[in-house]
Amino acid sequence: MADILHTLSNEMAAVVEQAAASIVRVEGRRRLAATGVIHTADGIIVTSNHVVERDENVRVGLADGSVVPAALVGRDPSTDIAVLRVNANGLTPANWDVNNQSKVGHLVLALGRPDSSVQATLGVISALGEGWRTPMGGYIDAYVQTDVTMYPGFSGGPLLNVGGYFVGLNSSALARGVSLTIPAETIARVAGTLLQHGHVKHGYLGVSAQPVRLPGNVAQSVGQETGLLLVAVEEGSPADKAGLAMGDTIVSLDGSAVRMMDDLMGLLTGDRVGKSVPVKIVRGGQIQESHVTIGERN
Repeated sequence: MADILHTLSNEMAAVVEQAAASIVRVEGRRRLAATGVIHTADGIIVTSNHVVERDENVRVGLADGSVVPAALVGRDPSTDIAVLRVNANGLTPANWDVNNQSKVGHLVLALGRPDSSVQATLGVISALGEGWRTPMGGYIDAYVQTDVTMYPGFSGGPLLNVGGYFVGLNSSALARGVSLTIPAETIARVAGTLLQHGHVKHGYLGVSAQPVRLPGNVAQSVGQETGLLLVAVEEGSPADKAGLAMGDTIVSLDGSAVRMMDDLMGLLTGDRVGKSVPVKIVRGGQIQESHVTIGERN
């Protein structure tokens, strides 16, 4: 048994040593520095949005000990991802787990570089699930929960499997009391958008809403039991301009059923921004249809 544990320990230490070349320190806030991961060899770095508190005067500590200025390429608070660029070449990019090899019970390592050297903590993948939306409406392609301890400065750092592949970025901002990892698929998608456009578009209606059960005859007519009751409509918002009012119940948008807030958030995608789409509501017990031009959330 001792030999097995000794071999495993050495192999995991080797994984950390190899991964260290792709892990950087991110100095983007007043308090303790955080961590980032080298995304491309020519200086693109991904990290957590919440650890980059300023848009300028950001610095990055590389694996060789040098400290270089970094420019903020863009950020997406809804997925807690930010992209930085440093003037460097020949860096060692992360080897992402693009094939999603993770299983519940797999041993994993959370790595961070809040100081000059890499730090590590060990845990297991405790839960996996399908894609989900954050409280801000960002789409995360898979639910990855671990029992690793997120030490100060570990946000923006990677989760590694025992094969040395980067499963994703660890974040302490997406949920309280739970260690969640943003998977590689989400990082690639969001980072690609930020590199191309500098921001991620999110649709906006300007409403506050809550799920409500529909009257029996209405439910039968629309083929669903619930809709979204508007409890507030912002003045001058896209919803207001379309004639929607407090007390209306949205049952569909652009031909897709709206039963709960997640349905609506999922339909307010960037490709719908600026487009006029049909919205079906229930008002005074009657089903009505109008059109709304989707705005862009700042």
